[in-house]
Amino acid sequence: MSQTVDRALTILPLLAQGPADLGQVAARLDVHKSTALRLLRTLHEHGLVFRQQDGRYRLGARLFALAQEAVENLDVREIAHPHLLALHEECGHTVHLAVYEEREVLYIDKVESRYPVRMYSRIGKPVAITVAAVAKLLLADLPEAERRALAERLDFPLYTPRSTPNAAAFLKELAAVREQGWATDLGGHEESINCIGAPIRGADGRAVAAMSVSAPNVVVTADELLTLLPLLRRTANAISREYSGNAPTKEAS
Repeated sequence: MSQTVDRALTILPLLAQGPADLGQVAARLDVHKSTALRLLRTLHEHGLVFRQQDGRYRLGARLFALAQEAVENLDVREIAHPHLLALHEECGHTVHLAVYEEREVLYIDKVESRYPVRMYSRIGKPVAITVAAVAKLLLADLPEAERRALAERLDFPLYTPRSTPNAAAFLKELAAVREQGWATDLGGHEESINCIGAPIRGADGRAVAAMSVSAPNVVVTADELLTLLPLLRRTANAISREYSGNAPTKEAS
C-alpha cells in the first residue's frame, strides 16, 4: 500500500511541470502502463488529475481547491506563537509579529520583555510604517510598482533624526532590505529603541508576516542587538517551514 501511495504522489510533481501522457507517467514511475493507468484513474476519480481530450493528463481542479483551502485556513499567529516564546526565552527582549493588511502594518502578536523597561506597543495597533523593521520587510516584498505607488502616498514624519525622511530614501532602504533579507530600525521611531526584523514566508516565497526583536539602549546597545540577527533569522525560517510545509531553508550564520 505504501508503495502505491508513493507512486501516486510521484505523479503529481510530474504533472506540475505540464501535461504528460500515459507513457511518460509510466516511464517516470518505472512501471507498466497498466499500473500507471490504474493510478491515474484513481487520482482522476478524486479530481486530483484531469484527462485532456488529447489523452494527456494534467493536475485537476480539486488539487488547487484543496491547496487554496489549506492556505486560507492557516493561521500564521497560531503557528508562530510557540516560536516567539522560544525566541523570547533565549534573548529576553520584546518579540513582535506583524502582517500587512489594507495598506497598514499591524502587530498581531507580542511577547513582552523580561526587563523592567518595556515598549509601548499593542496587538492590533498599526506600526510606524516608514521606520519599523517589520514594515520595511513586508513592504519590500511588494512588487516594485506597488512599492513606488505606496511610497508616493505616505507621509514621512520625523520621529527622530534617524527617521526615513522621504519617498526616495524609503524606496532605497526597501531595495536594500529586499536584497539582504532582514531589516532594522535603529532609533528611527524612538531614539532609545532599536529593533531587528526578519520575514516569514509562505510556500510561494512571499512574505506573509514579519517578526522582530526590540530592546532599549539601556538594556543592550544596537551592536549587541545585531548579534541576535542569526537567531532571529533561524526562528523566522523555522516558522516559514512550518507555515509553508517547505524543506528547510539555508539558515543565517
